[in-house]
Amino acid sequence: MTQEVVRAEGETPFKVVARMLSDNRISGLPVVDDEEKVVGVISETDLLQHQTQQVEDYGHRHVRRPKVTRSARTAAVKARATTADHLMTRPAITATPEHYVTEAARIMREHGVERLPVVDDKDRLVGIVTRGDLLRVFLRTDEEIRREVTRRVTMGLDVPRYVVDVRVDAGVVTLRGQLERRDDAELAARIAGHVDGVVAVTSRLTHRRTSTRARSAVGISSHV
Repeated sequence: MTQEVVRAEGETPFKVVARMLSDNRISGLPVVDDEEKVVGVISETDLLQHQTQQVEDYGHRHVRRPKVTRSARTAAVKARATTADHLMTRPAITATPEHYVTEAARIMREHGVERLPVVDDKDRLVGIVTRGDLLRVFLRTDEEIRREVTRRVTMGLDVPRYVVDVRVDAGVVTLRGQLERRDDAELAARIAGHVDGVVAVTSRLTHRRTSTRARSAVGISSHV
């Protein structure tokens, strides 16, 4: 994530918001309150919607209006917005520092957003992550990925590093070795799949016996 975040406050004027986006060459920014808690997000789309709605309102004064819907009411509010408070989209879709890149990508896809303010446990802004930030994880080298997969898998299974052999080729992870239980082999593959930059996981792990005993993965977020 980027820790130096361009942000607005509720009272920030429309023109200032537009200037902030232009000067910093960004397509959106979070809006915070006096305690730095994220209360909303403004995107270029919000500004364009404001302008488009104004043209429609002033250009068609005498046209019979359709039934007012929730989205229409929201658009009307944004058309009259002079400050960030009325221009922003709320509530803000956010992430936490503990989210994996795969989780952040899923949140963006599900909500159709291009950026996620990152907040602490008190909803205070600590950073922001964009689609570009997420894509950059796939630029990690195979060796970087191999080291992290090895660390997380051996820690999650509580086994020595030599037990699981990790190979990485163009982001594709291959796991080899023999473990005690089938559960451990399945868990190792899940852990590897959550490492940033991993494209796919091929498991060649074998196991001595089957176990239904539940185990928790060290380093796997409860959000998954």
